[in-house]
Amino acid sequence: MDEQRLHSSAEEFLSHLAVERGSSRNTLAAYRRDLRAYSVALGARGVADPASASAEDVAAFVRALQQRGLAPASVERAVAAVKSFHRFCVREGLAADHPAGRVPLPKKPRRLPDVVSIDDVDRLLSQPFPEGPAGLRDRAILETLYGCGLRVSELIGLDHADLSLEDGVLRVRGKGDKERVVPVAGEAKAALAAYLAHGRPFLRSRKRVRGADASAVFVNVRGGRISRQAVFEMVRRYGGRVGIDIHPHTLRHSFATHLLEGGADLRALQEMLGHADIATTQIYTHVELSHLREEYLSTHPRARMR
Repeated sequence: MDEQRLHSSAEEFLSHLAVERGSSRNTLAAYRRDLRAYSVALGARGVADPASASAEDVAAFVRALQQRGLAPASVERAVAAVKSFHRFCVREGLAADHPAGRVPLPKKPRRLPDVVSIDDVDRLLSQPFPEGPAGLRDRAILETLYGCGLRVSELIGLDHADLSLEDGVLRVRGKGDKERVVPVAGEAKAALAAYLAHGRPFLRSRKRVRGADASAVFVNVRGGRISRQAVFEMVRRYGGRVGIDIHPHTLRHSFATHLLEGGADLRALQEMLGHADIATTQIYTHVELSHLREEYLSTHPRARMR
Protein backbone atom coordinates (compact mmCIF):
# COMPACT_ATOMS: atom_id res chain seq x y z
CA MET A 1 0.00 0.00 0.00
CA ASP A 2 1.66 3.27 -1.10
CA GLU A 3 1.29 6.72 0.45
CA GLN A 4 -1.66 7.55 -1.81
CA ARG A 5 -3.47 4.42 -0.67
CA LEU A 6 -2.76 5.32 2.97
CA HIS A 7 -4.28 8.74 2.27
CA SER A 8 -7.31 7.07 0.68
CA SER A 9 -7.72 4.83 3.74
CA ALA A 10 -7.66 7.87 5.99
CA GLU A 11 -10.29 9.62 3.87
CA GLU A 12 -12.45 6.48 3.93
CA PHE A 13 -12.13 6.47 7.72
CA LEU A 14 -13.12 10.15 7.95
CA SER A 15 -16.10 9.49 5.70
CA HIS A 16 -17.11 6.69 8.08
CA LEU A 17 -16.92 9.10 11.02
CA ALA A 18 -19.07 11.64 9.22
CA VAL A 19 -21.74 9.25 7.95
CA GLU A 20 -21.88 6.47 10.52
CA ARG A 21 -20.85 8.33 13.67
CA GLY A 22 -22.22 11.77 12.86
CA SER A 23 -18.97 13.48 13.90
CA SER A 24 -18.93 17.27 13.74
CA ARG A 25 -17.01 19.25 11.12
CA ASN A 26 -14.60 20.45 13.80
CA THR A 27 -13.85 16.88 14.88
CA LEU A 28 -13.35 15.76 11.28
CA ALA A 29 -11.02 18.68 10.56
CA ALA A 30 -8.95 17.94 13.67
CA TYR A 31 -8.74 14.22 12.87
CA ARG A 32 -7.74 15.00 9.27
CA ARG A 33 -4.86 17.17 10.53
CA ASP A 34 -3.80 14.51 13.01
CA LEU A 35 -3.83 11.72 10.44
CA ARG A 36 -1.96 13.86 7.93
CA ALA A 37 0.76 14.42 10.55
CA TYR A 38 0.74 10.68 11.34
CA SER A 39 1.12 9.83 7.65
CA VAL A 40 4.13 12.15 7.37
CA ALA A 41 5.67 10.61 10.51
CA LEU A 42 5.20 7.08 9.14
CA GLY A 43 6.69 8.10 5.80
CA ALA A 44 9.76 9.47 7.57
CA ARG A 45 10.21 6.03 9.14
CA GLY A 46 9.79 4.29 5.79
CA VAL A 47 6.27 3.05 6.51
CA ALA A 48 3.65 3.61 3.81
CA ASP A 49 1.20 0.87 4.79
CA PRO A 50 -0.89 1.06 7.98
CA ALA A 51 -0.79 -2.74 8.05
CA SER A 52 2.99 -2.52 8.51
CA ALA A 53 2.94 0.11 11.27
CA SER A 54 4.21 -1.09 14.62
CA ALA A 55 3.58 -0.03 18.18
CA GLU A 56 7.01 1.62 18.13
CA ASP A 57 6.00 3.66 15.05
CA VAL A 58 2.96 4.94 16.92
CA ALA A 59 4.99 5.58 20.08
CA ALA A 60 7.56 7.53 18.04
CA PHE A 61 4.75 9.67 16.64
CA VAL A 62 3.52 10.41 20.17
CA ARG A 63 7.03 11.33 21.33
CA ALA A 64 7.44 13.66 18.35
CA LEU A 65 4.21 15.45 19.21
CA GLN A 66 5.29 15.87 22.81
CA GLN A 67 8.72 17.14 21.79
CA ARG A 68 7.04 19.77 19.61
CA GLY A 69 5.49 21.14 22.78
CA LEU A 70 1.88 20.38 21.87
CA ALA A 71 -0.65 20.72 24.67
CA PRO A 72 -1.44 17.40 26.40
CA ALA A 73 -5.04 17.63 25.19
CA SER A 74 -3.86 17.99 21.58
CA VAL A 75 -1.54 14.97 21.92
CA GLU A 76 -4.35 12.95 23.48
CA ARG A 77 -6.69 13.82 20.61
CA ALA A 78 -4.05 12.88 18.01
CA VAL A 79 -3.47 9.50 19.67
CA ALA A 80 -7.22 8.92 19.84
CA ALA A 81 -7.45 9.66 16.09
CA VAL A 82 -4.65 7.18 15.31
CA LYS A 83 -6.21 4.50 17.52
CA SER A 84 -9.60 4.95 15.87
CA PHE A 85 -8.03 4.85 12.41
CA HIS A 86 -6.22 1.57 13.09
CA ARG A 87 -9.36 0.00 14.59
CA PHE A 88 -11.17 0.97 11.40
CA CYS A 89 -8.42 -0.57 9.24
CA VAL A 90 -8.67 -3.88 11.12
CA ARG A 91 -12.47 -3.88 10.93
CA GLU A 92 -12.42 -3.19 7.18
CA GLY A 93 -9.78 -5.83 6.48
CA LEU A 94 -7.09 -3.30 5.55
CA ALA A 95 -4.81 -4.54 8.34
CA ALA A 96 -4.58 -7.63 10.53
CA ASP A 97 -3.21 -5.92 13.62
CA HIS A 98 -3.96 -2.84 15.68
CA PRO A 99 -0.52 -1.49 16.65
CA ALA A 100 -1.87 1.58 18.41
CA GLY A 101 -3.85 -0.60 20.80
CA ARG A 102 -0.70 -1.26 22.80
CA VAL A 103 0.20 2.43 23.06
CA PRO A 104 -1.33 4.08 26.13
CA LEU A 105 -2.96 7.49 25.87
CA PRO A 106 -0.64 10.13 27.33
CA LYS A 107 -1.72 11.21 30.77
CA LYS A 108 -3.34 14.63 30.70
CA PRO A 109 -2.66 16.65 33.85
CA ARG A 110 -5.82 17.35 35.79
CA ARG A 111 -6.83 20.94 35.20
CA LEU A 112 -9.35 22.34 37.62
CA PRO A 113 -12.01 24.49 35.98
CA ASP A 114 -11.93 28.26 36.40
CA VAL A 115 -14.43 29.44 38.98
CA VAL A 116 -15.23 32.74 40.66
CA SER A 117 -16.50 33.28 44.18
CA ILE A 118 -20.14 33.84 45.08
CA ASP A 119 -19.19 37.41 46.02
CA ASP A 120 -17.70 37.95 42.55
CA VAL A 121 -20.86 36.58 40.92
CA ASP A 122 -22.94 38.96 43.06
CA ARG A 123 -20.79 41.89 41.92
CA LEU A 124 -21.11 40.81 38.30
CA LEU A 125 -24.88 40.43 38.38
CA SER A 126 -25.64 43.36 40.71
CA GLN A 127 -23.90 45.97 38.55
CA PRO A 128 -26.06 48.49 36.66
CA PHE A 129 -27.11 47.26 33.23
CA PRO A 130 -28.01 49.62 30.39
CA GLU A 131 -31.63 50.66 30.30
CA GLY A 132 -33.72 49.33 27.45
CA PRO A 133 -34.14 46.04 25.57
CA ALA A 134 -30.43 45.27 25.09
CA GLY A 135 -29.74 45.74 28.80
CA LEU A 136 -32.61 43.42 29.71
CA ARG A 137 -31.24 40.85 27.29
CA ASP A 138 -27.70 41.11 28.65
CA ARG A 139 -28.87 40.67 32.24
CA ALA A 140 -31.01 37.68 31.23
CA ILE A 141 -28.09 36.06 29.43
CA LEU A 142 -25.71 36.42 32.37
CA GLU A 143 -28.32 35.29 34.89
CA THR A 144 -29.22 32.27 32.75
CA LEU A 145 -25.61 31.21 32.19
CA TYR A 146 -24.95 31.24 35.94
CA GLY A 147 -28.43 30.34 37.18
CA CYS A 148 -28.82 27.30 34.91
CA GLY A 149 -25.21 26.29 34.18
CA LEU A 150 -25.66 26.33 30.41
CA ARG A 151 -23.00 26.03 27.74
CA VAL A 152 -22.91 28.96 25.30
CA SER A 153 -24.12 26.73 22.46
CA GLU A 154 -27.09 25.67 24.61
CA LEU A 155 -27.93 29.26 25.52
CA ILE A 156 -27.88 30.63 21.98
CA GLY A 157 -29.78 27.57 20.76
CA LEU A 158 -32.74 28.19 23.07
CA ASP A 159 -36.06 28.58 21.25
CA HIS A 160 -39.13 30.25 22.70
CA ALA A 161 -40.89 26.88 22.89
CA ASP A 162 -38.08 25.58 25.13
CA LEU A 163 -39.05 27.94 27.95
CA SER A 164 -41.67 27.06 30.53
CA LEU A 165 -41.21 29.75 33.14
CA GLU A 166 -44.53 28.91 34.77
CA ASP A 167 -43.14 25.45 35.56
CA GLY A 168 -39.67 26.84 36.27
CA VAL A 169 -37.84 24.75 33.64
CA LEU A 170 -35.91 25.10 30.38
CA ARG A 171 -35.59 22.38 27.74
CA VAL A 172 -31.96 22.39 26.61
CA ARG A 173 -30.29 20.66 23.67
CA GLY A 174 -26.78 19.70 24.71
CA LYS A 175 -23.90 17.78 23.17
CA GLY A 176 -24.93 15.13 20.68
CA ASP A 177 -28.30 16.93 20.37
CA LYS A 178 -29.40 15.28 23.62
CA GLU A 179 -32.23 17.05 25.39
CA ARG A 180 -32.47 17.65 29.12
CA VAL A 181 -34.65 19.70 31.43
CA VAL A 182 -32.94 22.31 33.58
CA PRO A 183 -34.53 24.19 36.51
CA VAL A 184 -34.76 27.97 36.32
CA ALA A 185 -35.74 30.03 39.35
CA GLY A 186 -35.08 33.17 41.34
CA GLU A 187 -33.11 35.94 39.66
CA ALA A 188 -32.60 34.00 36.42
CA LYS A 189 -36.32 33.38 36.05
CA ALA A 190 -37.16 37.02 36.83
CA ALA A 191 -34.54 38.32 34.38
CA LEU A 192 -35.82 36.01 31.63
CA ALA A 193 -39.41 37.06 32.25
CA ALA A 194 -38.50 40.77 32.10
CA TYR A 195 -36.54 40.28 28.89
CA LEU A 196 -39.28 38.25 27.22
CA ALA A 197 -41.90 40.85 28.13
CA HIS A 198 -40.03 44.10 27.53
CA GLY A 199 -36.82 43.33 25.63
CA ARG A 200 -37.19 40.60 23.05
CA PRO A 201 -40.37 41.96 21.37
CA PHE A 202 -38.67 45.31 20.74
CA LEU A 203 -35.48 43.71 19.41
CA ARG A 204 -37.53 41.38 17.21
CA SER A 205 -39.43 44.37 15.80
CA ARG A 206 -36.09 45.71 14.53
CA LYS A 207 -35.59 42.58 12.43
CA ARG A 208 -33.25 43.42 9.59
CA VAL A 209 -31.84 39.93 8.99
CA ARG A 210 -33.37 38.10 6.05
CA GLY A 211 -34.71 34.72 7.13
CA ALA A 212 -34.02 35.46 10.82
CA ASP A 213 -35.20 32.65 13.09
CA ALA A 214 -38.35 33.93 14.78
CA SER A 215 -38.11 31.21 17.44
CA ALA A 216 -34.77 32.38 18.92
CA VAL A 217 -34.93 33.47 22.55
CA PHE A 218 -31.80 35.61 22.57
CA VAL A 219 -31.48 37.96 19.60
CA ASN A 220 -29.07 40.69 18.57
CA VAL A 221 -29.87 44.32 17.79
CA ARG A 222 -30.69 43.35 14.21
CA GLY A 223 -33.29 40.84 15.32
CA GLY A 224 -31.30 37.70 14.44
CA ARG A 225 -30.23 34.90 16.78
CA ILE A 226 -27.30 36.07 18.88
CA SER A 227 -23.91 34.50 18.14
CA ARG A 228 -21.56 32.72 20.51
CA GLN A 229 -18.90 35.35 19.78
CA ALA A 230 -21.28 38.09 20.90
CA VAL A 231 -22.00 36.24 24.14
CA PHE A 232 -18.28 35.71 24.84
CA GLU A 233 -17.62 39.41 24.28
CA MET A 234 -20.59 40.39 26.42
CA VAL A 235 -19.49 38.28 29.38
CA ARG A 236 -15.93 39.55 29.09
CA ARG A 237 -17.12 43.16 28.93
CA TYR A 238 -19.40 42.98 31.95
CA GLY A 239 -16.77 41.07 33.91
CA GLY A 240 -14.20 43.74 33.10
CA ARG A 241 -16.49 46.45 34.46
CA VAL A 242 -16.27 44.93 37.94
CA GLY A 243 -12.65 43.75 37.66
CA ILE A 244 -13.32 40.05 36.98
CA ASP A 245 -11.64 38.15 34.13
CA ILE A 246 -14.27 35.63 33.06
CA HIS A 247 -15.74 33.83 30.07
CA PRO A 248 -19.12 32.09 29.72
CA HIS A 249 -17.80 28.69 30.81
CA THR A 250 -16.52 30.28 34.02
CA LEU A 251 -20.15 30.89 34.95
CA ARG A 252 -21.05 27.26 34.18
CA HIS A 253 -18.13 26.04 36.31
CA SER A 254 -19.09 28.43 39.10
CA PHE A 255 -22.73 27.24 38.95
CA ALA A 256 -21.59 23.65 39.48
CA THR A 257 -19.05 24.46 42.19
CA HIS A 258 -21.41 26.67 44.18
CA LEU A 259 -24.16 24.02 44.06
CA LEU A 260 -21.78 21.40 45.42
CA GLU A 261 -20.59 23.77 48.12
CA GLY A 262 -24.24 24.22 49.06
CA GLY A 263 -24.74 20.47 49.42
CA ALA A 264 -26.16 19.50 46.01
CA ASP A 265 -26.17 15.80 45.11
CA LEU A 266 -23.53 14.87 42.53
CA ARG A 267 -25.97 12.81 40.43
CA ALA A 268 -28.46 15.67 40.34
CA LEU A 269 -25.68 18.01 39.27
CA GLN A 270 -24.68 15.56 36.52
CA GLU A 271 -28.24 15.72 35.17
CA MET A 272 -28.35 19.50 35.29
CA LEU A 273 -25.01 19.85 33.49
CA GLY A 274 -25.85 17.22 30.89
CA HIS A 275 -22.74 15.12 31.52
CA ALA A 276 -22.91 11.63 30.04
CA ASP A 277 -20.31 10.34 32.52
CA ILE A 278 -20.35 11.03 36.26
CA ALA A 279 -16.54 11.19 36.14
CA THR A 280 -16.82 14.47 34.23
CA THR A 281 -18.94 15.93 37.01
CA GLN A 282 -16.57 14.69 39.71
CA ILE A 283 -13.96 17.27 38.69
CA TYR A 284 -16.05 19.76 40.67
CA THR A 285 -15.57 17.77 43.85
CA HIS A 286 -11.86 18.57 43.56
CA VAL A 287 -12.70 22.25 43.24
CA GLU A 288 -14.92 22.00 46.31
CA LEU A 289 -12.19 20.24 48.31
CA SER A 290 -9.72 22.91 47.25
CA HIS A 291 -12.16 25.56 48.46
CA LEU A 292 -12.67 23.76 51.76
CA ARG A 293 -8.93 23.50 52.30
CA GLU A 294 -8.50 27.22 51.70
CA GLU A 295 -11.30 27.97 54.15
CA TYR A 296 -9.73 25.69 56.73
CA LEU A 297 -6.26 27.18 56.37
CA SER A 298 -7.56 30.72 56.56
CA THR A 299 -9.89 30.24 59.54
CA HIS A 300 -8.56 27.49 61.83
CA PRO A 301 -6.38 29.05 64.57
CA ARG A 302 -3.80 26.26 64.49
CA ALA A 303 -3.95 25.27 60.81
CA ARG A 304 -0.77 27.05 59.80
CA MET A 305 2.67 26.16 61.12
CA ARG A 306 4.60 29.02 62.74
